[in-house]
Amino acid sequence: MTSPDIAPPSLTPPHHPGQEPAVQVTDLSVDLGGRLVLRGVDLQIRPGEVVAVLGTNGSGKSTLIRTVVGLLPAARGEVKIFGTPVPRFRQWSRIGYVPQRITAAGGVPATVAEVVSSGLLSKRRLFRPLKAADRAAIAEALEIVDMADRRTDAVAELSGGQQQRVLIARALVSDPELLILDEPTAGVDLASQGIFADAIRERVARGTTVVMVSHDLGPMDALIDRSVVLRRGRIVYDGPPHASQTHAHVHPHGSIEDEPGWLS
Repeated sequence: MTSPDIAPPSLTPPHHPGQEPAVQVTDLSVDLGGRLVLRGVDLQIRPGEVVAVLGTNGSGKSTLIRTVVGLLPAARGEVKIFGTPVPRFRQWSRIGYVPQRITAAGGVPATVAEVVSSGLLSKRRLFRPLKAADRAAIAEALEIVDMADRRTDAVAELSGGQQQRVLIARALVSDPELLILDEPTAGVDLASQGIFADAIRERVARGTTVVMVSHDLGPMDALIDRSVVLRRGRIVYDGPPHASQTHAHVHPHGSIEDEPGWLS
């Protein structure tokens, strides 16, 4: 048993000087409809980190994530993934992305397995038959999110929480090095949140870098290495999760901002 006088080792991965950041955001500003949603954001995420991006509605959280994955253009500044500027990045099989909650089938009739298999398209050509390794990856991803017994079911017939599990399995199926999650548990039942947390815990054990936008971390709370809080398009906190998770949304202007990590 560990002595209570001995602090447990840090969960934050060690920084290796020659190792490229998983995500590097430099002086990023994003304009949506003539309004600056992000203003001069700088952020570095090291390989193996689990980072929560927090903030109130309209703070710029989802805009930041969507810019990182190339869905929105930068008005100024740059985003790099594994050392490559996003406009030139082509190794998308290294990235797993779960967008804000949407219908998993996107209005198109599809089975659970078909939706999950679409996460392998960056690794194989469209319409090419699945290989044995692909089928094994789909089966593993469905096991992780506890949906293996629903693989032949129509996604449109599933509950919202089950559809979200399918989207998470789709993000996991390519065995990504970087997992980016935008409000993955919003509106999802508690049982699905627990299964989701277990799935992410398994990926973190493999060394996957995780970036997650959330209002409520719930079961994910214990996995977080670091929190980044956005307010009005700027990062106002970047540091250990305890202060930001506990107080960022409850006391946005309180004395907590005097603690280390809060930025002026």
